[in-house]
Amino acid sequence: AVLLLTAVMALAGCANMSPTGQRALSGGAIGAAGGAVLGTVAAGNPAVGAAVGGAVGAGVGAALPQIENSLNGN
Repeated sequence: AVLLLTAVMALAGCANMSPTGQRALSGGAIGAAGGAVLGTVAAGNPAVGAAVGGAVGAGVGAALPQIENSLNGN
């Protein structure tokens, strides 16, 4: 129940954000989760993995439209 409430509150917080901000936030959250898992498995340190994954995910999320345009030849 706590996880569901947290997810609802996080999504409601995105309502007034720009699309770039939403992508950066989503990418950061996904990157942090993935980084925490990989950090735990590879180095035994989920905090470092989450920090690195979150930073990379936020950057990729924010830059996604430019990346897609480059891949499509635009």
